[in-house]
Amino acid sequence: MKTLGNILWFLCGGLWSGLLWYLAGVLMALSIVGLPWARACFLLGRFTLWPFGRELVDRRQLTGRDDLGTGTLGLVGNILWFVLIGWTLAVSHLVSALACAVTIIGIPFAVQHLKLAVASLCPIGKEVLERP
Repeated sequence: MKTLGNILWFLCGGLWSGLLWYLAGVLMALSIVGLPWARACFLLGRFTLWPFGRELVDRRQLTGRDDLGTGTLGLVGNILWFVLIGWTLAVSHLVSALACAVTIIGIPFAVQHLKLAVASLCPIGKEVLERP
């Protein structure tokens, strides 16, 4: 079922959402300072292309300890991310969620867009896990 959901997602807007994440990653990678954000963008870009059967989790919950992305530097990075580009990605996912929620069939897609909108606000320190 997750394969069917991913194929429908990809064809009905997931490709464009993923491309937005990759574009943000390329923009961030243009400077050396933006490389941590670029990594997060490419990670979430892959997640955006095929979200069903995967879960986005905080790395702190996964490892049980802080690292560069989940500590103070990660917080500062997420604040800068939000100001620079995060809010635009979040708005794009919210608009897509509203468009998908119009029909009953689109509700699972709307839920995925809402998850991605939240991830758009603070992507640094996240990991994608496969669900069984």
